[in-house]
Amino acid sequence: MTVVRIAHAEPRPGRMPEGVVRISSFLVLLADDAARRALPLVLRGPAGHSLWQLLDRPADEVLAGVLEETAARLLHAAGVRVTGVDIELAGEDAAELDPDTVQARIGLATGGGTRHLVVSAGYGLALATAAGAPVRIADDIMDRHAVPIQGDDLLAQFRPPLPPGAGGPASRPRQLWRFEPRNLTFTDGLALWELAGSFLAAGQPHWQDYSAQAADRSAGLASAVPEPSGFAVLVQTIYADDYRGAAVTFRGQLRATDVADHAGLHLAVGPVEAPPGAHVRERGSSSLTAPGSGDWTWHEVTMPVPADAAVIRFGISLTGHGRIELRRAELNRAELNPAELNPARPEPGH
Repeated sequence: MTVVRIAHAEPRPGRMPEGVVRISSFLVLLADDAARRALPLVLRGPAGHSLWQLLDRPADEVLAGVLEETAARLLHAAGVRVTGVDIELAGEDAAELDPDTVQARIGLATGGGTRHLVVSAGYGLALATAAGAPVRIADDIMDRHAVPIQGDDLLAQFRPPLPPGAGGPASRPRQLWRFEPRNLTFTDGLALWELAGSFLAAGQPHWQDYSAQAADRSAGLASAVPEPSGFAVLVQTIYADDYRGAAVTFRGQLRATDVADHAGLHLAVGPVEAPPGAHVRERGSSSLTAPGSGDWTWHEVTMPVPADAAVIRFGISLTGHGRIELRRAELNRAELNPAELNPARPEPGH
């Protein structure tokens, strides 16, 4: 068995229809420091959220609301010690590790001897963190799935590369990839961008009323029927940490064709609390209208990012018939100056 360190856990936002935020999974890195390698593991469910909280807490802080923290304290009070947590395959050998192919075997030292309890990998890792117990992984799993670490940056191998032209706070050092906008030139198609909006909530037959595509370093959002239902947005989501307490400006060139109602840039800020699977509505959004038809024209929209903001969503929106296209997109941190900020306005269709 290889003893590993739970080196990192971070949430990943998932599908966000109609202005809601969903954290769908957590990326966990289990580091074998002696061999300079790390095993990436994706977790789903509340245990991933618990692990994220436990790793980020100060050493002397007790998180009474975290289930695994409470369990560890109860076990200690009952004289039961968590001797270790072994991460193992749940069934036959798997080509990839995921929540369905791995499990955790918890060792419990009691007055009557050592017993073992099999639980989900996420719960086992969270309990190990709360109890200060070692985590071990079978050598063959590490040999097949661990990634060698190059240099001093443990996370480098697990960050998607930034495409040319991808923005970010130019005057600040590069932070974790999850805080930076990516694929702003659409060289990777619509990777990291998502089609959402109220039309999806309408169900059949309206879920095909809008479409999105990327070509020639631009992206387009268009109606697919003569009278589409609701509104649509083509958006990317990043975490707001690098922008809190300041303002954020989203700008780019827009081209509108046969827009009957509303089309333009979309910029929104979401709240800080978003437990796994929870639907949390954005606090405010701001859009810039680009009606009618025309050539490529620069537009921008700015809004403040409050201290408790969690995510920023940016892209383009369309209500009703027509097409809106975006190219040369930029997202930048700006100094907070309320006199220069565009007033917040409801998301189209609300």
